[in-house]
Amino acid sequence: MLGGNKEPAVTEEQVLNALRKVIDPDLGRDVVSLGMIKDLKIDGGTVSFTFELTTPACPLKDQLTKSVHDAVAAVPGVKSVKVKQSAQVKEDARIELKLNAPIRNVIAVSSGKGGVGKSTVAVNLAIALARWGAKVGILDADIYGPNVNIMLGVSGTPMVENKKLVPLRAYGLQVMSIGFLVPPGEALLWRGALLHSAVKQFLEDVAWEEMDYLVVDMPPGTGDTHLSLAQLIPVTGGVVVTTPQTVALADSTRATAAFKKLKVPVLGIIENMAGDIFGQGGGELAAQKLQVPFLGRIPLDPAVRIGGDTGQPILVSNPESETAKVFLDLASKIAMELSKLNVERPEPSKEERMANMKLNIGPGVGTH
Repeated sequence: MLGGNKEPAVTEEQVLNALRKVIDPDLGRDVVSLGMIKDLKIDGGTVSFTFELTTPACPLKDQLTKSVHDAVAAVPGVKSVKVKQSAQVKEDARIELKLNAPIRNVIAVSSGKGGVGKSTVAVNLAIALARWGAKVGILDADIYGPNVNIMLGVSGTPMVENKKLVPLRAYGLQVMSIGFLVPPGEALLWRGALLHSAVKQFLEDVAWEEMDYLVVDMPPGTGDTHLSLAQLIPVTGGVVVTTPQTVALADSTRATAAFKKLKVPVLGIIENMAGDIFGQGGGELAAQKLQVPFLGRIPLDPAVRIGGDTGQPILVSNPESETAKVFLDLASKIAMELSKLNVERPEPSKEERMANMKLNIGPGVGTH
């Protein structure tokens, strides 16, 4: 009979069922339930769709893309599979409720004490996230010792447009620092209300453009700025920077305890300046005892210090170096930890959204 050998038409259900067998190993769920399959089209034996990752910093993106391709290719009747890879960073939906700014995630980088290279780590992590393809900003909230502007080699006074400060730019980052607004070397002795007001202005009175990640360089220790930030905006996750020595446990304990008290999820601990002089292992030991992830260690590399002093971070001055690759790996791990948190976090309820709308109605919003 004519047409008796015609293959059955491929159905959307068949394709989606095949894709449901592909599990994202970091997020622990199938790619369909995660909403990663977009624009599915079937034309005869040709299947096309967009595979949308939860972050461009996904370390397994090529492996996952091959897995979804092969899963669909194995469906009976499929002759051709066209997969377009994209990424849409999973957002912390709580931020939109409290802050009128297009920021999807806030990462606070902190330490139990000064001198551990916290700002250097924050700057390089921000650049690394941008190198992965994300839209990134960095806020220097270290009110007492702002130096992110120096490390990024950017200076000047921000312009004002529509009564908001316009962030300066460096290496693909939106940058805002108190260092842009005070004379070099001037001591700031702010406390309490003044600090809260400064942090509030940096969040609400800056013309931030859309970004996937806002990296916030916190002051060392546990003080008013931490409390102000947590009160003003949901912090998606915190990163603790420490040193390799065994005293790192006490310092990491303080910083971790502060995050937990403020109900900020601890993404993990980074051990900085690991090497012959300072040894290594203190950060990893602290992570084990505090039961938080150990994200990795950054080697003691003179090029990192030189890059910070000259305004050319190592990811700019020597992007192919082993240390630069460490920062890229750390940024990827942090991005995936944020994706996990946002996938698992329940969406704000209707009551929460309504309550927020009431709070944000009125002439006093965003004014001082």
